This record gives sequence, C-alpha cells and structure tokens, in this order.
Amino acid sequence: MAAYLPLEDYGLIGNLHTVALVSNVGSLDYLPFTRFDSPTIFAALLDAERGGFWRLQPVDKEVRSKQLYLPDTGVLLTRFFTDEGIAELTDFMPVKRYEQNCAVVRTIRVIKGHLEFRMQCAPRFDYARTTHQVQPQPDGSLLFQSDGPNGFQFRLMGSHPFEATEAGDAEGCWRLQAGETASFVIEATPTNDPNFIARDLGHYTEAAFQDTLRFWRDWVESSTYIGRWRETVLRSAITLKLLTSLQYGSTVAAATFSLPETVGGVRNWDYRYTWIRDAAFTMYAFLRLGFMQESKAFLRWIMDRCVQLADAGDLQLMYAVDGTSDLPEQELTHLSGYRDSRPVRIGNGASQQFQLDIYGELLDTIYLYNKYGGAITYDFWQHVCRLVNYVAENWRRADHGIWEVRDEDREFLSGKMMCWVALDRGIRIARDRSFPAPLVEWHRIRDEIYQEVYEHYWSEQRQSFVQAKGTQVLDASVLLLPLIRMFSPAEPRWQATMRTLEKELLLDSLMFRYRATDGATDGLTGEEGTFTMCSFWYIENLSRGGELDKARLLFEKLLGFASPLGLYSEQIGPQGQQIGNYPQAFTHLALISAAFQLNRDLDARHEGRAGGHQFV
Repeated sequence: MAAYLPLEDYGLIGNLHTVALVSNVGSLDYLPFTRFDSPTIFAALLDAERGGFWRLQPVDKEVRSKQLYLPDTGVLLTRFFTDEGIAELTDFMPVKRYEQNCAVVRTIRVIKGHLEFRMQCAPRFDYARTTHQVQPQPDGSLLFQSDGPNGFQFRLMGSHPFEATEAGDAEGCWRLQAGETASFVIEATPTNDPNFIARDLGHYTEAAFQDTLRFWRDWVESSTYIGRWRETVLRSAITLKLLTSLQYGSTVAAATFSLPETVGGVRNWDYRYTWIRDAAFTMYAFLRLGFMQESKAFLRWIMDRCVQLADAGDLQLMYAVDGTSDLPEQELTHLSGYRDSRPVRIGNGASQQFQLDIYGELLDTIYLYNKYGGAITYDFWQHVCRLVNYVAENWRRADHGIWEVRDEDREFLSGKMMCWVALDRGIRIARDRSFPAPLVEWHRIRDEIYQEVYEHYWSEQRQSFVQAKGTQVLDASVLLLPLIRMFSPAEPRWQATMRTLEKELLLDSLMFRYRATDGATDGLTGEEGTFTMCSFWYIENLSRGGELDKARLLFEKLLGFASPLGLYSEQIGPQGQQIGNYPQAFTHLALISAAFQLNRDLDARHEGRAGGHQFV
C-alpha cells in the first residue's frame, strides 16, 4: 500500500467556490477544480499512486515540519526545519469574485540558511479518468489540457523555471538563500481564450496575498462573538465559511468525498453537497456569531428550493450547491481509496431517500431567519404552509432517519421529533407575522406528536428514549430533544436518557451515534468511530441542564481531539485519529453551538442569573 498521511496532517484552503487540502510536508493532495463538487485534478488523498498531486518541498530527507494558519484567516503556512535552514510555504486561494479565474497560490520563502526545493505538479483530470496534454507557453508557463469532452484546462505559472516531463507532469528544482522566494500559481483558463496574458507574477502573488488577508480579517472582525474560546470558535467559523459558496450561499457538508468512516471499510460517501438537515444549524451558527449576510444568503437558497417544489413531498434531503437535484451515485473503481478503502464513491444515492426530519430542519431555518434575519413575505408563507400541511398529513410515515440508513424504513424518533419542530415553528411564524393558518389543527397535531414521542418512544427497560418505535436501540440523535426545545432538560425521562447514554454510548468526552453490537442496523457492514457532533451535542445538553463544570471540562478535553489546525472530520477513530470526510461542517457547527451555550451559561452563573438560556 502506498504511504498516506493522517487526515489531521492536512490544512484546508479555499476561495468560497472550492477547496484544497495541503499536507504538512508541502503536498497539495486534493483539489476539485473549480467547484466543490467538480471533478478533481489532484486526488492523491484517494489514491496515492494514480490520484495526482502538486508538491513543493525541500529536497533534504531530514525535514521537520509544522503547519499553522495566519490568525483570523484562511491562509495556511507550512514551516520546514532542516540542518541547512528554515523555510516557510504559504498556501492560499484568492477569493474568487466576478470575472476572476479560480487559482491556487503557493510561495516558498527561505528564512534562514539555504535549502534546495523541488516542485512537482502531476495533475490527473476528471478524478484521474482522463488523459491530458501539456503545452509550453511563450511566457514560460505550461498549459495543461484535458482530453475529456469538456476540454477543461489550467495553466501553471512560476517565478522559477520548470519543464514538462514525458509523463505530462511539470518539474523544477532550485536552491534558495535566506530572504529569497519562489512563487507558483495554477489558474483555471477558459477554453475559448487561447491568448494568455503574461502576468507580472511577483506583483500578482503579493497583491493576491494582501487582498486575501484583508478579506478574511475584515470578515472575522464583523463577528459579534467575544466570549470564551473565541479563537477556536472563529476557526470553526472560518472553516464553515470556506465550505460556503459565495455564488449561491449554500454550505457543503464537507470538503471531501469517500474518506472512510473505517479505514478499509465501505462507509465512504460524497459529502460535497448541501444538506437541508444542516441548513438550520448553519443558519444558527452564523446568526449567533453575527454573520448576518451568510445567514441571509443561505435563506435565499432555501427559499428558492421551496418555491421550485411542484409538491411538498418532492423536497430532497440534499442538493448540489447550485440547487440542482440530480446527484447520481457511482463508484470510481480505478481509485484504490484512502488507505485502500473501497469503494470510492461520487454522487450520493441517499438524495432520493424519504426523510421526514428535513421538514423540521427546513422550518426551523425559516423560523430563525424570520425572527433574527428579516421578515418573510406572505407569498413565501404560502409555500411554507404547504410544507407544514404536508407534515401534518404524513408525520406517521416511516423513513430512513437522520443517519440515512440504507436498509428498511422505520418510524425513527429523529423523524417524529423534527415533525414536531415543523408544526411548532409553523405555528410560531404564523403568530409572529399574523399570517392566516389552520392553527387549531396544527396545534392538535403538534400535541399528538409530542404524546407519541413521550409514550411510544420511551423504554422502561433501557430507561431511555429509543431510536425507533418498537426497538430497544439507543441513538445519540435523541440529544436533539432539548436542543430543539421539545423537552426541558429538567424532564425526568430526559435526565434518565442522559444517564443511559452516558453509560452505554459515551467514552469520556466522545459519543457514539449508536452501536451495531447493540441492535442498531443500517444496511452496512463494519464499525465506526465516535461521532464528534454528537459529542458536542452531549456537552451542550450538560450545559443547558446546569452541569456547567462537567460540561466545561469535557468541552475542553474534546477540543484536544482536533487536528493541530483546529479541524475536525466527521468521527474520531479508535486511536484518536480523524476519520470520515474532512473537515466536516456539521462538527464545526456543533462546536460553535456548544461553545456559545456554555459560554452564556457560565456568564449567567458568574452574574448570578439563571442559566440554560435559549437563543431561539
């Protein structure tokens, strides 16, 4: 098996249209170009031999390295330490506005001594499915052209010489002294413009660097959050921003596709799409931190999905960033996968599943916007009414649940409690705006759902609310019950549920979503790690329940499981490693929510006020 680095050895950069992952040894090993869900040109992360990479690193074999972000930015630094000297690699993607081309900028600078560097650019177009041609240009750059039907192309420019190889790659090698720099840029180039304008590369890279710094620092300074763990919270916010489309306002679930939930396993999914489920949590996080424009842009995206529905039952749980709904799942059989984890999948077949909970999350998003972001119109309210009425008529249906299980439908608790949210938020919006609505009927059904959950999803045997009606399976999605304000943290059945979860799903500060060895089935083989967002949900529940010292201790311990750059994937593996798609938005959303709540409750205790405040 080819060598693979741990996921926590990668940093994320992006331009609000797509993202790249750069390792702490200077290799750019993942880049869908030029949109989050575009085919990759570099994917060594998913096949070290065939995926493609762009390396810029010292030749010396004895190198220590360390990564960091420039504070309050998405600019990544990788420092190299050798016996001969110290160097610093700066990686960033200029925020793509208007007619600008998508680009990646890499600059190496020697701080002390002298070092020899090698640059290798080995693109593999269309997920390494398509061959390509290389054409030298008069300005010294190289034009890489895909042989595929879309004719995609980009050019590689540099301040130091390099040349094309027989394999169709680019290579160069130089020695730099202290104070000297070398810069390289790849830039997507329109296929209908063969006349490239030579750049003053030095001026371009410096101007792009300063512009990128200003963008991120201005954005971070617009945050209203001044509480505890501010640096950690804002690093999560920057990560969310990197995963958010500037053009459409939607946020993808994760940067990557098919990174395994278990190394060598089959739980490998494409997360480069926008989940309706994540929408309310994303809106919540941006609103809490004072990022109003992001929350409004996401709401416009949500509104467009509602208006385009021919029938309320047509709502999908996920869409592409531009709102298109066709996401066919396919396997890339020619790629070996991260550490030989097959299959490698693109697209996502779960997009066609029926999932009741998405209606609650959608209505919660609209409610939050209506209360904190701006009033919705009566015209849009009529679309909202269709959704609420649909839930009122269909809430008893079985579905695939919040975890998108791939075996039989069940009456999942997650679906029922989010149907309660849909009715509850619909009622609240109608009251807040005095909109016409069948409130008597909505009240009746909301209360009926509450009774259904309280009576028929409670297990005396387990002393817990359970995953699905008629089962005895524990499921950490129950942690949402107080977070959505369906049950009070003081409810005895809820407190018993917390104690049961602690005994059976909790490992110190880490929470499993469920255990396959305890009756949970999802149609797939293999085991999982702990789900980090569930861990943060648990900590937020502790805070809301008044267990502040315990919540703070576990929160700060959980922060220690982040990557050195403060990034989280979906899960934490058995050796404390990041596993699953990386970084994952939902995990960072849950971190922000837990930090906000815990900070608020600690302030309340310090000031002698009652804790457990609700934001909504």
